[in-house]
Amino acid sequence: MENTSQQSNYDAANQETESLIKKTVESNLLSLYKLQLVYSKVDKLRVIRGELPLEVRDLEDACSGIQVRLEKYNETISDLQKQIEDKQQGIKHANLIISKHKEQLDNVKNNREYDALTKEINYQDLEIQLCEKRIKEYNAKIVEKKEDITHLEGEFTALNQELTTKKSELDDIIVETEKDETILLEKIKEFEENIEPRLLNAFTRIRNNMRNGLAVVKIERDACGGCFSKISPQRQLDIRTHKKIIVCEFCGRILVDDDIAEQSEKALES
Repeated sequence: MENTSQQSNYDAANQETESLIKKTVESNLLSLYKLQLVYSKVDKLRVIRGELPLEVRDLEDACSGIQVRLEKYNETISDLQKQIEDKQQGIKHANLIISKHKEQLDNVKNNREYDALTKEINYQDLEIQLCEKRIKEYNAKIVEKKEDITHLEGEFTALNQELTTKKSELDDIIVETEKDETILLEKIKEFEENIEPRLLNAFTRIRNNMRNGLAVVKIERDACGGCFSKISPQRQLDIRTHKKIIVCEFCGRILVDDDIAEQSEKALES
């Protein structure tokens, strides 16, 4: 009798332990699936924005790049204009020297002085020609740079108009979705606080590794709702018993049955 009584107590304790484990697992699965459902809603809101944030950033980068190039072109033009002024001053200086030497030619005393003055005048003439040649080259470069600037300014205007339009579209979408997203993010924070750190870390890791952001999925047509790989009947039975958290053998997502999914969806609706 005593042995029978001990066995009964042992069985009762086991049943109680199993019941507690099942309740804990069910609670964790419900929390994880609810968290997944809310994250999926946030993902859908962000999908509405599409590629707009990236397009806006690319356009901003393109506009900034053009502005930098315009600044460099303007700096180059300023440098060329300064060089032109220097060459013009060089021409004035050479002309003064030529005028001075020509006056001196009238008072030369010998051929050696005459040849020296004539040589200096010829040298200054060559300097003037070289300065004039450089001035033409610099002016040609300025014209070229100004044409580039005109082209870039046109490109900048077009890109800036497109950027303004895209920003406006993005701002409108953000205004439309921001309130809903804020509410959902608050729910996410609330749910995460009630999930064990170990499970939350696992959920986050799995979610980050999946392109569609699905870390917890239900069984659909005897297959994983994430990668659509077939799940054996025995494994499906294990998932339905809620005795432990089971992941897909193929993609690593956490699997839940219809019961957990329905309870989670109803809880969110309420």
